[in-house]
Formats: sequence, structure tokens, C-alpha cells
Amino acid sequence: MKRSYRVTNDQDGQRIDKWFKKNISDVPQSLIEKFLRIGKIKINKKKVKSSQKIKQNNIVEIFDLKLSNNNKKKNIYIPTKKIIKDNVSNIIYENEDYIVINKKSGIAVQGGTKIKSNLVDIFTKSKIFEKNKPYTVHRLDKETSGVLIFAKNRKTAQFFTSLFRLRKIHKIYLSICHGEFKNKKGELIHNLERFENNKKIIEKAVTQYRVIEQNLGFSLVEMKPITGRKHQLRKQTSIIGHPVVGDKKYSFLNKSKKNLMLHAFEIKFLINNKKINFIAKIPKHFYDFLNSKKINFSGYLKN
Repeated sequence: MKRSYRVTNDQDGQRIDKWFKKNISDVPQSLIEKFLRIGKIKINKKKVKSSQKIKQNNIVEIFDLKLSNNNKKKNIYIPTKKIIKDNVSNIIYENEDYIVINKKSGIAVQGGTKIKSNLVDIFTKSKIFEKNKPYTVHRLDKETSGVLIFAKNRKTAQFFTSLFRLRKIHKIYLSICHGEFKNKKGELIHNLERFENNKKIIEKAVTQYRVIEQNLGFSLVEMKPITGRKHQLRKQTSIIGHPVVGDKKYSFLNKSKKNLMLHAFEIKFLINNKKINFIAKIPKHFYDFLNSKKINFSGYLKN
């Protein structure tokens, strides 16, 4: 039996092996190579290599393949209509190429082995992404709230990804940290360790910070990450002895049940030499904690 698929505009430029894994079945690369070599997968009736890039309106033909549906579809989280509606209501901005949302604390951006509820699956089921699915161009930790961008197509996703890689997207975070800082502003520079496949990787992390106000043993801090390392802000504040309140992983202080007090407040970048910036209002739990410690935030908002 032969199956035929027409390449869409959003798939233009993908490698045939990547396209197959994403759209047909997540089989081993060696098996795809074999299918291509013996002509079980063809593009416009021609045999191709795995590195071949498909183009819009190409016809991909798949011949006599009995594949188990061992891709990620089995683990897809199915959100309720209410959950979809609640998350769509958090959209700050939308155009034909991307959306910007104010992510809530406590929800993951993408699904995983131990993660069900996630924003990619939620927005995939929304009317906004009827023809495709959200493209992640950056991430926030599950417990971190704030401004987050999803691209609507590959071209826009690649554009944002290149901006992040070139450090032309600037993010401002607000955090409430334990303790009162001796230096009211400065730059944090650390070599952070992480492990990938049991291999230790050391990466340089740089963050600029400014203390907005502090009181009763807590500090409200503006943080501008120059690099984009995993858990960078949480690790660096812990290293200097001022961990983020509510951080259950990196804080050496008593583990509280409080939300993580880390919020992606603003994001800035240029499109066609036009300055673009988006601000995500801080969540209620963040405000409530500031008020409980009598830390004034209004002056910062006026700047």
C-alpha cells in the first residue's frame, strides 16, 4: 500500500528524515536510512538521501511500511476546554506569526516522561493553532512565571531562535531573594556545571542585577541574563547566598511551599529595525509576598 503526503509551506526546508520522524513515526535513524536506500520512501517518485530537504508541494511517497505508532502521540496530554480557555486568556499579544503569553507558575512549557499538563499541548488544541502546532523558541522553568513567545510557523521560529543565539533578545526578570544584598548592583559571573548523558559540562553564565528594594531580610531584584544557561538565575543567586524564595531545588534554606518568586517581566527585541517589547504583569502570589514584607514595587513600575 502506498501513502502520499503533500509538503506544506510550514514544512518547507525540513530534512526528509526529520519530517518522517515528526509526521510518520519516530523510528531509529538507521531504519529511515534503510527505507530511503531501498526506495520505500521517495520524494516526487525519486530516491533521495536522508539529508535531502523537502520543498513546499513536494509529494512524499511511502511504500508498504508497517510501522507501530511509537511516536509521541501516545503521551499527548488532552486538555479540557476550560484549561484551553484559561490559557488563551493569558495571551498578551498575537499576530499571524507568533503569540506572546503571560505564563502561569506551575505549568511546563513542553511535555515529557513525567510531565502531562503543558502549554504546547494546550495551545495545539486551541483554535489559534488549528493548522499547525506552537513552535517553542525559548523556555521558562515550570515554576517560573512570565513572558513567553510561541511561533506559529517554522520561518518565525527560526528567526527568533537566531535572535536568541546572537543575544539580540533581551529579557528582564524580577526575583524575590532571601537576604539583603551588600552591593545594590553588579554582575554575576560563574562557571555553572550540568550533566548530559553522565558527562559533566561547564558553561560560563553572566547576569547583570540591580536591587530595587529590600526589607525584613528579603530583596526585590531586577535581573538581566546575558547568557542563557539552564536554571541560570536560580543557580547564581544560590551561589552568592541569596537564593530565590520558593526555590525547592537550589535553595539551601528551609524548603517552603511558597511559589517560586521568579518572574520573566519583560522581553525586548528588534523586527525590521522597529523596537518591540512586551511586559507580563507580575502574578498575585508575587504581589502578596512583597506586601507581606512591606517592599514597595510601585516606584519600579513608573520607571
